[in-house]
Amino acid sequence: MNKPGCRAGRRARKKRRKKHEDEYKVTLTHEAQFVLLRRWLKQKGFSSQSLIPVSFHDTGRGLMTNQTIKAKNCVISLPEKCLLTTETVLKSYMGDYIKRWHPPVSPLLALCCFLIAERHRGDASEWSPYINILPKTYTCPVYLSDDIIDLLPRSLQKKATEQKEQFQELYCSSLMFFRSLQPLFTQPTEELFTQDALRWAWCSINTRTVYMEHDQSDYLSREKDIYALAPYLDLLNHCPNVQVEAGFNKQTRCYEVKSVQGCKKFQQALINYGPHDNNRLLLEYGFVASGNPHSVVYVDIGTLKICLDEKDKQLTQKLLYLRDNDFLRNLTFGMDGPSWRLMTALRLLSLKPEQYSCWKSVLLGAAVSREREEWCIHSALKLCNNLNDDNVKALERLSQLKQGANLPRLEQLCVVESLRQEEQRILEHTRVVLQNLWGQNQKPHAVTAKIQTQAKSKQILFSFVLKLLTESPPKLQGVQNT
Repeated sequence: MNKPGCRAGRRARKKRRKKHEDEYKVTLTHEAQFVLLRRWLKQKGFSSQSLIPVSFHDTGRGLMTNQTIKAKNCVISLPEKCLLTTETVLKSYMGDYIKRWHPPVSPLLALCCFLIAERHRGDASEWSPYINILPKTYTCPVYLSDDIIDLLPRSLQKKATEQKEQFQELYCSSLMFFRSLQPLFTQPTEELFTQDALRWAWCSINTRTVYMEHDQSDYLSREKDIYALAPYLDLLNHCPNVQVEAGFNKQTRCYEVKSVQGCKKFQQALINYGPHDNNRLLLEYGFVASGNPHSVVYVDIGTLKICLDEKDKQLTQKLLYLRDNDFLRNLTFGMDGPSWRLMTALRLLSLKPEQYSCWKSVLLGAAVSREREEWCIHSALKLCNNLNDDNVKALERLSQLKQGANLPRLEQLCVVESLRQEEQRILEHTRVVLQNLWGQNQKPHAVTAKIQTQAKSKQILFSFVLKLLTESPPKLQGVQNT
């Protein structure tokens, strides 16, 4: 009989673990669309021998390694011929129309129009093997209906609405250019370049392009041309804990992604889009990263006001001062509790008239008095509870809406639900931190030390504080500054 720690036992456990992992991923290599894509890329000089397409239970489509990738080695190297850029568009049948149009269209719009046209051409398009594997719909806010946007955190609702408005403005301002392309098509451009078609192309580019700077073209607007659609490479999923080095190699003329840590055999190959919180990921890419170390819960001005005393005659002036000095933005809760910016804003709001002279030391994280420090902790706890209650209500509503929803709408609801669940996890941690501070009734200097420790990790605020220290104190009504 094998002992629990013997070699045979380890082999058995390893076999069971591998079987369990295999149940949650499905290889897509033999699907027709991926066979055509890989064959098409091979003709352009790219061979994906170490990466195969797989559907993972948690991240959806991605790429799995079939051999170990060592640290600092290439995960993928995609030849320039495989990249779809504005240079590709300007050299195409659409190029002359773009070059003649004034004022010049943006690089983004040029790529959008080309994608729409190529999708319309179907199998006759050179890029059809790539276009056929692009998602048919997305979960970015521009796709969300108003009732789903209402279930986003308040801090994100405004940005989501702005995204939809910006897209609407792009569509309306592009109608004349769309009509100028009529000679290229037998079908009326009004039927081809619809709002839905532009939205699909716009999201395809915004969510899937790699960053690649291009020389400024005389035929395009002065907006930065930084887009490159990268077939197959764009199947790599994001992980906030992975480190990679990515960019276009001018010597090899390839877009390369190198792994800093390496990747084990038969594991999903992952990349990092940047240190984005989940709000940013949902806004820009339409997904949420579970356990994202960069994620925070934002406190907007509307939420902040619930802990303020409207009878405070100086409240308007305090809020104005905070706004003028950019201290009503990026107020957050994280896994380690309230941010330095949030606690500093609360301290400034807590000041009594006779304490206004302390504003400089407050900006450095100092506590004014034990009583005011307790007020700040209590106010932060009140904000945390309010945000948590809002989360609970939103999750209940999301659960109701998911019943009977069609697949595209269900995917959208699930993304918003994931965001809310991640925020709830952060708020629960924050509440424990604040309750401990409140329950222990810590002395002001002890609380101050905790917040100052957080401040050290936020070096970006240091120059801001130095700038404020050189300015005159805030002019609050009826108070003589010293």
